[in-house]
Amino acid sequence: MRVYHGGTDIVEMPDVKHSKKFLDFGRGFYLTTYQRQAESWALRKSLRKGKKPIVNIYELREFGDRYRVLSFDNENEQWLDFVCSCRRGEALYQEYDIIIGRVANDDVFKTVDLYFRGLWDREKALAELRYYQRNDQICIISQTVLEQLLHFEKSYVVVENND
Repeated sequence: MRVYHGGTDIVEMPDVKHSKKFLDFGRGFYLTTYQRQAESWALRKSLRKGKKPIVNIYELREFGDRYRVLSFDNENEQWLDFVCSCRRGEALYQEYDIIIGRVANDDVFKTVDLYFRGLWDREKALAELRYYQRNDQICIISQTVLEQLLHFEKSYVVVENND
């Protein structure tokens, strides 16, 4: 399967140790199956860092049931609770090699934050989340699994489209 990573560097040899803390699925190497989503991430990061936006393209090998995989099919109670736990710094993610699910992007994060702070109940937050644009993220937690499953193909500089 072809997957993408948006950033400001060419990453031929990805690693999990450079991951930030308190992300949706914990520390790991994040990918998406949506090229436009990776381009958007690259553009955002480039604005913060003052560097060129780069998308790295990889082949993700089939992983079947050989690894500990947690997959969220949609934003449900388990997804919401898991994301909030990881964003609080809890290490639930370490029980898995790969975690797959939706992204708590800016719009989604606003909803998650309202729930997180107790201003919205779970039902209201989940109802609101159903309206946001489709996206996904694949977080590979284990460096060993990352090296076994991910093969770098190429990278490119994102050209901003102002239409």
